[in-house]
Amino acid sequence: MSAIPDVITRYLQAADEKDFEALAACFAEHGSVVDEGETHVGRDAIRRWREGTVAQWTYTTTVRGAEQVADDRYDVAIHLEGNFPGGEVDLTQTFVVGGGLIRRLVIQ
Repeated sequence: MSAIPDVITRYLQAADEKDFEALAACFAEHGSVVDEGETHVGRDAIRRWREGTVAQWTYTTTVRGAEQVADDRYDVAIHLEGNFPGGEVDLTQTFVVGGGLIRRLVIQ
């Protein structure tokens, strides 16, 4: 995963450790997350989104790979297993970065 910016690595580690403040700090002030059809804008909203996700489900995350797809865009393949409907899923997290921070994250 050396091909991805440090801020993405920090985000993934903070998500794994459930460190919501560190996770939110990875985003630009007006950064956004799109997940399950909802958009969360700003660090406070992103922190609340992640807290809500963790409160609702218990799961493990495995990073399957990452690639740079544009100058500022990176796709990270994630496998989740847990107590959510279906029990497991493969997702792509698309990060747009700039200025050392995440500007946008789309989970699909």
